[in-house]
Amino acid sequence: MALRFIGTTSDEGDCPTLYEIEGTGEILVQGDRETDPEHLVQLRDVKPSETFVRVPRSLLTRYAPRTEAPELQPFSAISHLFHEFRHTAWRLETRRGYASDRRSAKWARWQAGEDIAAEASGWLENVAEQTAAGKRFERVRLVDAPPTEGQRFLLASAPGNVAAGEDIRNLARAQAEHLRLPDYDFWLFDSKIVARFAFDEDDITLGVYVTEDPADVLAACQVRDAAWHHAVPTQEFARQVTSTV
Repeated sequence: MALRFIGTTSDEGDCPTLYEIEGTGEILVQGDRETDPEHLVQLRDVKPSETFVRVPRSLLTRYAPRTEAPELQPFSAISHLFHEFRHTAWRLETRRGYASDRRSAKWARWQAGEDIAAEASGWLENVAEQTAAGKRFERVRLVDAPPTEGQRFLLASAPGNVAAGEDIRNLARAQAEHLRLPDYDFWLFDSKIVARFAFDEDDITLGVYVTEDPADVLAACQVRDAAWHHAVPTQEFARQVTSTV
């Protein structure tokens, strides 16, 4: 079963950390093993399979889930939020490619060498409408070195999104790993609602987990702040990629 990184109070990436064991409702805790004999002798009803770790109270205070794990919903369940959010819609994109991109007519035109940056779409129309009202659409995309085919497609398409009003930035995957950013995609609306994506092994969107749990929202806000601080605007990043090819 997959682990979902929840959060850590470690700046160096060693420990302590919380993970969700997806599909079980259980939390995995990473910390230093308890070895103090005086403590171990006081533990009750210990099974041979059990072990014990130490973590700071702040880890649980910040990140321990306070509600039941959300159920998987179709992506359409959050479609209204892209019109109704009040301030900011922020996205983290972590995958090396998306099936929805590869299946689009736009993908075929890009592979044929056409300029796809200026193509109109309902998404871009809504971005323009919402940003004209003073709202912000923002996203950070993780990019490998060298970029995958799917990432190069998004770089080619991004200028159209930027022209419509989206602020799209890019971050090297190696740097994202150093920052302990999660390896899953999500939208964060108004720093209140998190919609985390679920994908299968073929990059097909299975749905989203929607939550307003304070621990999940806090973790998403911290990810946003770290990613946004280090990410590079699309135009500048595209120049960097071009110069290294």
